[in-house]
Amino acid sequence: MARQLHLILASTRPRAAIPGADPFALSVTRMRVRPSDLDFYLHVNNGVYLQMMDVARSNYIADIGGVAALAQRRWYPVVAASTMRYRRSLTLGQRFEIHTRMVGWDERMTYLTQEFLRDGEVCARGLVAGRFLQRGSTARVPAPDVVELLSPGLAQPTLPEDVAEWAHAVGVAYRGD
Repeated sequence: MARQLHLILASTRPRAAIPGADPFALSVTRMRVRPSDLDFYLHVNNGVYLQMMDVARSNYIADIGGVAALAQRRWYPVVAASTMRYRRSLTLGQRFEIHTRMVGWDERMTYLTQEFLRDGEVCARGLVAGRFLQRGSTARVPAPDVVELLSPGLAQPTLPEDVAEWAHAVGVAYRGD
């Protein structure tokens, strides 16, 4: 419940944008493990990592100044696919950071990496494929349109090989069909 409130606050009362922020720049969200984050084994529950990632993505959108621009067009992000790799446990009271970074896009999706770091050490890494929808419609917003809105003229990079392979494996990558 506490993380859900954190997400509501991050989404409805976003933090201030970083002037001139590059969509490829690192967005850092700092958190601490709470009792409600823990599972039976006293480490952060796998599902809670995903809630924490939602908060960090909302902060990322705020950091790059996207909240108002997206709201004006009634566009909103949804996760189409995600995957996690866990390396080290996070336990009660530990402070950590989530580093969120966009790594590219195709015709349909934007792709982000999200790393959980404790004292500079990676504890978990997530890959996220996100798309944007328009409120009150079934329309999907093409990823290049979203990127152009948030950062006009930004050149599309080649996706990192691991991200491109994952996107094709889970079926979210644009194939030209």
